Amino acid sequence: MKAKLGIAPIAWWNDDLAELSDDVSLEECLRQASVAGFTGMETGRRFPMNMGELGPILARYGVSVCGGWFSGLLLDGDIEREKDRVRPQMDFFIAANAPCIVYGETARSIQGVRSAPLATKPKLSEDEIKAYGARMTAFAEWCAGEGMPISYHHHMAAAIETEPELDLLMANSGEALPLLFDAGHLAFAGGDVLRAIDKHHKRISHVHTKDIRRGVVDKLDRTRESFLDAVVKGAFTVPGDGSLDFAAIVDRLASHGYEGWFVVEAEQDPKVSPPLEMAKKGHLELMRVMALAGYEVVS
Repeated sequence: MKAKLGIAPIAWWNDDLAELSDDVSLEECLRQASVAGFTGMETGRRFPMNMGELGPILARYGVSVCGGWFSGLLLDGDIEREKDRVRPQMDFFIAANAPCIVYGETARSIQGVRSAPLATKPKLSEDEIKAYGARMTAFAEWCAGEGMPISYHHHMAAAIETEPELDLLMANSGEALPLLFDAGHLAFAGGDVLRAIDKHHKRISHVHTKDIRRGVVDKLDRTRESFLDAVVKGAFTVPGDGSLDFAAIVDRLASHGYEGWFVVEAEQDPKVSPPLEMAKKGHLELMRVMALAGYEVVS
């Protein structure tokens, strides 16, 4: 089985909390990711949205686009509007030969609201999730038909956060809607990461290898502290620096035949957790557990 290793620029620049950003250029970010051993990078706010400008920069560091976030609004919107909103990124990603667009539902989400406690996250009824799942399926079918699939990112502080919410979405959407599996977000939400892989492996098309610091997560007051408060406190980190067993996680994905990108996405304070140091640590741990699971890591 083959796997590719990528990383997200959120370790260098946080789009939701500017104070958690390193003062480095796009080229320095790519250089550090390459030095750490990664051959893929998800996009971020300092990326030019066209391959004419970005392509030569990526080539300089031997890095390709391995995905990137899209702030979806389909929960409260309509498909035609979302098609128009995603089109520029879709055209860019097709030109970049990216594997997918990371669809994150931001309608009603409190993930970027520092004053909103975790306990106030949006909660949907089963009927609302059924209707949402149907719209997401139709949108995913259209995206794939246009040549750029999406991968649905369950996320802390968003409408689909917990394992039961994810189960309901998967049960009420079609196979055309792929899943981005994020171990850190699911563990933070109290889910069982291995059970979720077993249940939804057929839908997993992209993997974020985010780790958590259990001691930080368990001490949060979710009635008072927000998602961004948790990030500032160091809830997230890279594989090998946190509490999750990535040897077991990667082995479970391998047992179900997953092949594709494993992307380190761990937002932290770069002054406390220097991005290059963290990137190297995450890459080293992933190489270790990939070997144990029988993956061949390719560029």
